[in-house]
Amino acid sequence: MSAQLLADILATISHTRFHAEARLLTWHPRGLLDDALADEVVDLAESETFSEADPFRCFTDFSGLTEIRLKIGHVFRIAEQRHGAHEPMKSAFFADTVVGFGIAHLYVELMKGAFIEVRAFRERSAAAEWLGVPVEILQPEL
Repeated sequence: MSAQLLADILATISHTRFHAEARLLTWHPRGLLDDALADEVVDLAESETFSEADPFRCFTDFSGLTEIRLKIGHVFRIAEQRHGAHEPMKSAFFADTVVGFGIAHLYVELMKGAFIEVRAFRERSAAAEWLGVPVEILQPEL
């Protein structure tokens, strides 16, 4: 896939960036996180863009959220859908609120046994270490 096509795809979902050198997709949602927005990012992660032989990593930063309206059943559906992935992947969630961390931790538990290894973090630096990337790459754009 061309760099321009990838840039066009990422432009459709706010606050996403792909760091090719690290094979890392970062997402820093702002405001409201609902089922529809969560589905957009899942669709992006499942796209052919990232289904190459090299392991792929994803970082989701919940610190910019002001409201979470995810239905618990929807989180279960996403986990069930993602369990079908056959490419190795690491996915880190960073949350600085109890609710955000709770949602991330629920997803961690639901993804046990999948090809996708998921962890939830309260410290950005710990997420960077687990992903094997510099912490600066995980900072949101201002």
